[in-house]
Amino acid sequence: MNTLDPAVEPFDVSIVIVSFNTREVLRECLQSVERESAGLRVEALVVDNNSSDGSPEMIERDFPWVRLFQSKVNLGFASANNVALEVVRGRYPVLLNSDAFLRPGALAVAVRHMDENPDVGLAGGRLVGRDDSWQPSARMFPSLTTDLFVMTGLAGKFPKSRLFGKFDRTWADPMEPCECDWVPGAFSIIRAEALKKAGLFDPEFFLYSEEVDLCRRIRQAGYKIMYWPDIVVTHIGGESSRQIKSLEMSKSGAQLTLWRMRSTLLYYRKHHGAAAWGARMLETSLYQLIILRNRFSRDPRRQARVRDHRKLIAIMNQAWQQTRGGRISPPRPW
Repeated sequence: MNTLDPAVEPFDVSIVIVSFNTREVLRECLQSVERESAGLRVEALVVDNNSSDGSPEMIERDFPWVRLFQSKVNLGFASANNVALEVVRGRYPVLLNSDAFLRPGALAVAVRHMDENPDVGLAGGRLVGRDDSWQPSARMFPSLTTDLFVMTGLAGKFPKSRLFGKFDRTWADPMEPCECDWVPGAFSIIRAEALKKAGLFDPEFFLYSEEVDLCRRIRQAGYKIMYWPDIVVTHIGGESSRQIKSLEMSKSGAQLTLWRMRSTLLYYRKHHGAAAWGARMLETSLYQLIILRNRFSRDPRRQARVRDHRKLIAIMNQAWQQTRGGRISPPRPW
């Protein structure tokens, strides 16, 4: 690991990792950070969200060069990142998921691109699975129209369409760099000056939509958001689809769905005002149509879909009430 006297500033990169019960993949993540830090002045900060799997002990034992912050509660993604972002000393804070691993040269290439492009405030790289499978890496801001295309399956059915594939830019060549609206939080490199102008993550978002909100504010501060495909990062978490495909919704799945709906309402209210009501009606109307299409069938699978989508309507109504239509964030931790 390339270490420095703490009095010497700035670091080139401050890598920020939020972890919650991800000990083994976190180990692999930190190993990739250690490997890719050669030739750069790097500090690494891990914020542990009250893990119970021995992650903090593993870090202290195996990675003593990491600055560890331990929370007694799960702060969520936004607030946990802020804990570290408030004290980073690098020219470029880098957000890295604990289940994301830097591929050879990724960090050096990211720094070089940012040095050569001072108008870029935040950038992402090409996210791939262990098998090199593509993951959405350069995205456009959500809208009621793109939400409709995703939830009805039109985006998946016509990925090469510039209209239906707009949200994830599935029509574009993933090997071409481009300016986009936002990049996933699995990996992003940020210009410290841009972060100062735009502000840190909005803590009102516990999970979901926080990186979209941050990228929007960085753009509003006058910077570009870029996607550079020669920065390659393995992300084993994959991308969670917003299309409901499960036949039975688990308790944990229902909780994540509630969090996603709360964040959706908060985001729309913050940036689009009354469109928060439209987001609610869009989802519940689509769920009602699915219920009507399946309710008279005797097929157990279609009856399971009816139950699932009735539950989804109830969860959206709950999210609407708890956020007062996207106007307030429920007390944390969610």
